[in-house]
Amino acid sequence: MSAKEHAPLRNDGLRIDFETIRIDLPRESIYRRLGYRRDATRISPQQSAEIESYMEEARSLICLKGTVLRLPIAEISPSRVVLKGGVAFESRHLARFFDRCREAALLGATAGPAIMEAIADDAAGRNVTRAVVLDATASEMTDAALDWILGSLRPSLRRENKMFLPRRYSAGYGDFALENQRTIYRLLQLNRFGVILTESCLLVPEKSVTALTGIRDVAP
Repeated sequence: MSAKEHAPLRNDGLRIDFETIRIDLPRESIYRRLGYRRDATRISPQQSAEIESYMEEARSLICLKGTVLRLPIAEISPSRVVLKGGVAFESRHLARFFDRCREAALLGATAGPAIMEAIADDAAGRNVTRAVVLDATASEMTDAALDWILGSLRPSLRRENKMFLPRRYSAGYGDFALENQRTIYRLLQLNRFGVILTESCLLVPEKSVTALTGIRDVAP
């Protein structure tokens, strides 16, 4: 994959925006989301061909964009994480998650509106099977875009003798309330990517995701 394909829109040292993210279809995770298990589920050649065709259609409709923002962690208490600038998240689980981290990385990605329009059309009765496969593909590709963003930054992070935590944490999990999505949305400025935050803190288009992970120092 060329650098041009993933050229950042903006890089101010803390934030990097990616106008286009092109990744391979995460087939195994898509099949898993569809309920198929390797060595446990038999799929006929006809079924497999149909699913593969719908996955390729989904990929043609998905326009992945993403962003990442690095912020120093100012304070971690047993139930609170405070980022530089005074942004505070109240969560015991998140505080434990960020243990020994000096920075936080906030991530966001979206698959765009076209795929959601196709899913809605098919779910309304045109082709429910296609809608299910499109939905699974969009979900897994959007999630994989976050992995790609982190992977693209790991080489530069290693040069700083730092590393990302192996996992991510999202608003709505554990005691990290979904309402924190408002702060994450604002910090990432996801409106620049055509993403809207509803009053109930849901992202639109639906196949849009955010997450946080920590950055730790490693021995040189």
